[in-house]
Amino acid sequence: MDILLIGGLWLDGSAWDEVVPALEALGHHAVPLTLPGQGDGSTTATLDDQVAAVLAAVDAAPGKPLVVGHSAACTLAWLAADARPDKVAKVALIGGFPTSDGKPYADFFELVDGVMPFPGWEPFEGPDSADLDEDARRSFTAAAIPVPAGVAKGVVHYADQHRSTVPVLLVCPEFTPAQAREWIASGDVPELAAAKQLDLVDIDSGHWPMLTKPVELARLLVEG
Repeated sequence: MDILLIGGLWLDGSAWDEVVPALEALGHHAVPLTLPGQGDGSTTATLDDQVAAVLAAVDAAPGKPLVVGHSAACTLAWLAADARPDKVAKVALIGGFPTSDGKPYADFFELVDGVMPFPGWEPFEGPDSADLDEDARRSFTAAAIPVPAGVAKGVVHYADQHRSTVPVLLVCPEFTPAQAREWIASGDVPELAAAKQLDLVDIDSGHWPMLTKPVELARLLVEG
C-alpha cells in the first residue's frame, strides 16, 4: 500500500524520518510530503498550493493510497478525500480533526512578517509535549518552519459529500478515544460525525508521536 504522510504546522517531510522505515519494514511504500511553504523556501504559499501538492501525490500513487494527516494537516488529508473520494483508500488522522467548511485552516497564533512562527512551548505544555525531553524540544524549535499566512489563514472549502464514505482512522495521542467520541457526539467535529466508517485507536504519546513513538505509530497506521 502507498502511504502519504503529511505533517502538521512547522514540519516538513523529515518529520517522518523514523516512521518511513518502520512502514517499509511492514511492507508498505511510504511517501513523506514536504508542503509548499513548509520546507521549499516559499513564504507566499497558500492553502490551495498545499492542497494541490497533496492531490498531486494522491494522483501519482499507482493504487489507492492511505492519506495520513497530522494535527492541522488532518484537514489537508480530509480535503484530499473530498477531492478524490474514489481514489483515496482511507484517511488516517493523527492528533487532530478536519476543520469545518468555511473556517480558517490554522489561524492559531500570531503572524510575524507574513508568517506564523512556532510560538514556543508554552501553548503546548502538558500532555502535548510531556514526552519530549529538552534535547527534543531544542531540535524541534531549531527545525520549525514558519507557516505562510496564506496557508494559516486560508479558508477551507469542501465540495463532495462522498468524502463521508472514505474510511477514517483517528489516532488519539494526547487525548483518548473516549474524549474524541464525546467531542464528535457533541457536534464539535461535524466532519467526523458524518463519516460512515470511523475507527479510533489510542497511542501513549504527546502530540508528535512520529517523533517519540514512530514504530508504534507505523503499526497503528497499517493495522488500525
